[in-house]
Amino acid sequence: MAPAPSIPKAAFWMALSIASFLAMSVAGRATTAELNVFQVLELRSVIGFLILLPLVMMSGGFAAMRTERPLAHLARNIVHYSGQAAWLYALTLIPLAVLISIEFTTPIWTAILAVSFLGEKLSRPRLAAIVLGLIGVVIIVRPGLGTMNLGELIVLGAAVCFGTSVVLVKSLTRTDSVVSIIFWMLIIQSVLGLAPALYEWRNPPLELWPWIVVIAFTGMSSHFCMARALTHADATLISPMDFLRVPLSALIGWLLYHEQIDVFTAGGALLILTGNLLNLQRKAPQPAEIAAS
Repeated sequence: MAPAPSIPKAAFWMALSIASFLAMSVAGRATTAELNVFQVLELRSVIGFLILLPLVMMSGGFAAMRTERPLAHLARNIVHYSGQAAWLYALTLIPLAVLISIEFTTPIWTAILAVSFLGEKLSRPRLAAIVLGLIGVVIIVRPGLGTMNLGELIVLGAAVCFGTSVVLVKSLTRTDSVVSIIFWMLIIQSVLGLAPALYEWRNPPLELWPWIVVIAFTGMSSHFCMARALTHADATLISPMDFLRVPLSALIGWLLYHEQIDVFTAGGALLILTGNLLNLQRKAPQPAEIAAS
């Protein structure tokens, strides 16, 4: 039986997902200075699987992880892993501010795909939340104007991949448990990432292992919490909440790395928060609406 629609519960789980992503970014900064990115991702998947095992056992064991939609899981994880690879490659080609600005078009693609393929309704409050969030992100990162180059096209492709991944997760939550979705994510992505990880493998120094464990745990918990959020609300409502990562990342940068918060960051964050308040104040979807979607 699917959980009842609940905006407060969706917001709670999404808040935990955002916190996990932020913790992972801090740990990622520490580890990628020493290790190949694909090696970090591979270690995250393998250790994350070990962390998930007790929850798998509590959820009925491996038999309960069986799915009638293996191709949907495979498609979701190929798309998601491709998005990560494209994002990392684009990071070597274009400034970070431009990359982040384009990456945060992800909710737009999520909303469009959710409306097109899941039958969700794009209400005015949700549309306003998306528009305000995008404007806020643009104000914060202040991308330059000019002709889009190869790196910008690649990260735009990554954003489409991430949006597609969110929609596929929403679809999977209708038939598979959250634990099953994360189980298959870790299995499939560990296989997908094995070859590039081994290509430039080096043994991690002892002092990096705590950070690697943090990445593994938050890499699992971020997706677990997002999947739980998607069981309580539509993808078009959940996605704009992710804009909060931008001002929160700026705050963490100021606290941990002494990066300055300027007036543009404050103004953009205000727009993002306003959009999310509009999004959260919308009446929760009724069971009949969920059944029709």
